[in-house]
Amino acid sequence: MAKLIYTATTSLDGYVKDASDSFDWAVPSEEVHAYINDLERPVGTYLYGRRLYETMRAWEKIGAEPGQAPVMYDYANIWTSAEKVVYSSTLDAASTARTRIERSFDPDAVRALKRQSATDLSIGGATLARTAIAAGLVDEFRQFIRPVVVGGGTRFLPDGVHLDLQLLQERRFEDGTVFVRYAAR
Repeated sequence: MAKLIYTATTSLDGYVKDASDSFDWAVPSEEVHAYINDLERPVGTYLYGRRLYETMRAWEKIGAEPGQAPVMYDYANIWTSAEKVVYSSTLDAASTARTRIERSFDPDAVRALKRQSATDLSIGGATLARTAIAAGLVDEFRQFIRPVVVGGGTRFLPDGVHLDLQLLQERRFEDGTVFVRYAAR
C-alpha cells in the first residue's frame, strides 16, 4: 500500500505561511532543493487544495524557461510527471496536465487511492492536510524547519490532534535548515 506523505517547509515556530500570507522566507537553498527533489521523485500523485495548486502550477512553465538552476528543471520535471488531484469547489477546470478536480475531500476515496497506487502520494496545503490528519490518513510527516521565527500565520500541524510519531530521519543543511521525518504509529 502506498503512503500518504505530508511535507512542508516551516518556520521554527511551526508556520507554513506568516500572518501576511507570505512564505518568501521558505525559499530553499540549492542544497535543500536538491534534497527535496530526491524525496519527491518517488511520489506519483499530489493531493492539493485550490490555493496551493494555484501556486504550484507555475512549475508547468518553469521547466520550459531558459536560465533556471538545474534543481529547478529537475523539480519541474518531477512535478509535471506526477498526477495531481485538486480539491476545489470553485475551480471549473484544471490548468495543468495530468490534473483532475474533485469537488470535496473524501477520506474513503483517498484510502482507496492509497491501496491502489503503486507509488506514494503527497498531500499539500495545511488546510487540506488538516482534514487528512484528522481522518488518520497521513502515514509520514516531513518537515523542513527554516531558521526563522514568523510569530503567527498558518500552522503546519492542526490544533486538537494527538499523534504518536516515530522519528525516522533527521538532517542539517549548510543554510541552517533542519529536516525531520516522522512516521505515524
